[in-house]
Amino acid sequence: MENKKDSIEKPEAEIAEGVVEYGADQQKLRDIAGELYLEVQQYPREELEAEGKKVLRKIDKVILPVICITCMLHYLDKLSLNYASAYTLKEDLGLEGQRYSWTAAVFNFGYLFWSIPANIIMQKLPVAKFTGGLLLGWAVVLVCHVAATNYAGLLVLRFFMGMFEASISPLIMTITSMFYARDEQPFRMCLFLAFNGVATMLGALLSYGLGNATGSLLKTWQLIFLVIGALNVVWGILFLILTPDSPSTAKFLTHKEKVVAINRIATNMIGVKNAHFQTKQSLEAPTDVKVWCLTLIGLACGIINGGVSNFSSALLKGFGLSGLNATLMQLPSGAIEFVVVPLCGLAAGRFRDTRALWLVISCLPPLGGLIGIQLTSLQHRWALVGCSWLQYIFGAAIILAWNLLTTNVAGHSKRALATGLWFVFYAAGNVVGAQVFLDREAPRYHSAIITLSVCYAGIIVATSVLRQLMWWENRRREGSSGDEATRDGFMDLTDRENRGFRYAL
Repeated sequence: MENKKDSIEKPEAEIAEGVVEYGADQQKLRDIAGELYLEVQQYPREELEAEGKKVLRKIDKVILPVICITCMLHYLDKLSLNYASAYTLKEDLGLEGQRYSWTAAVFNFGYLFWSIPANIIMQKLPVAKFTGGLLLGWAVVLVCHVAATNYAGLLVLRFFMGMFEASISPLIMTITSMFYARDEQPFRMCLFLAFNGVATMLGALLSYGLGNATGSLLKTWQLIFLVIGALNVVWGILFLILTPDSPSTAKFLTHKEKVVAINRIATNMIGVKNAHFQTKQSLEAPTDVKVWCLTLIGLACGIINGGVSNFSSALLKGFGLSGLNATLMQLPSGAIEFVVVPLCGLAAGRFRDTRALWLVISCLPPLGGLIGIQLTSLQHRWALVGCSWLQYIFGAAIILAWNLLTTNVAGHSKRALATGLWFVFYAAGNVVGAQVFLDREAPRYHSAIITLSVCYAGIIVATSVLRQLMWWENRRREGSSGDEATRDGFMDLTDRENRGFRYAL
């Protein structure tokens, strides 16, 4: 990379804000890591690359476990209603008929209501502090579930839970893009989501153990909400202590290691973070066909997730398992998710331009499982249970869709709105998914199986179209400068404006 050191002007007032001038162009790098990016050019490339692996190991030791535990507790919270429904929650709070479906769905109304505002706010606030505050907020709301006495009260609590959670997944995506290079992201993001499998196993064991508790003044479903909520309170405090807002503020890195960390992620061509919201960028998002392909994938993912996450216990009970055994039989599904999802991410990161391919592949086993549920006789109980376990492979498709979004939408304001749109449609899909499982169709739930199968097919088509569009665009941009594209990423240009930007397929 050409050494621009002599042409850099760094007024003190602007450096204090992380805003610096770049050479003769006099164009401002308003990225929060702008100053460190300019320092990158003071070191030989060989020296930076030699220290890159050491810095990656240090990042993995801190960021990886923090995000994995956050994802695990985040999903455990979402499953708490599912586990509570295996006991007397429905009878105690009058959730007969479709009331339970609406209790599951209203969470997503809160999510939908707050997704876009949350992503805009997220751009302006320190990432780790905002995340930690949200973790504590939803932990308190979850504990308050213990005091719910009727259907209306539970609806209000679930709505606020959805609002608090609306930022969590986008924040995890943002933290990942801040600390990891493109090729490193698929495996780590899939590993984060694989801890949903750990949450499934932990939640099943916890629910099973609490179901056997005797002598408590609280009912089993109340104990589930209380214990999981208390775990989240503790973790929210630890998260605030452990997690830096960006590589620039990471206390576990020396100053030079921070420079190396910025050099590592510079080739993502999206910078680190820019707190200045640009209306022009945000308006580009809804005019980009690629954004809408991703958004449609988000809608289909939401429908599938809304059905599977809230009705897995009901589905297993319909195959003839008791409430306790239906809970316990979710252990293998968590193990499958924990093993298979990271393997998909590892393959997507190791083999160049295969993210979209592995997203499609990860849809095929769960689609086959749905067909098996529809066609297998009820006499073959364990075959049906096995088909239901296959649904948890689908986590790889969700996380790879996230990765396609974070790596291929440049411009922080554009990405904030694109991410908000993705999660709005994802939340809307969850509302639909919670409604397609009709009580009168138990245990096969024909309408739900057909709907989810159509969603899998839709994901495959939309992903194929998205990949082809990005491939064509990369071909059109051949010959442009890679170094210039890296610099333009720190200048907060969108993927359309940055002509050297390359889409990760």
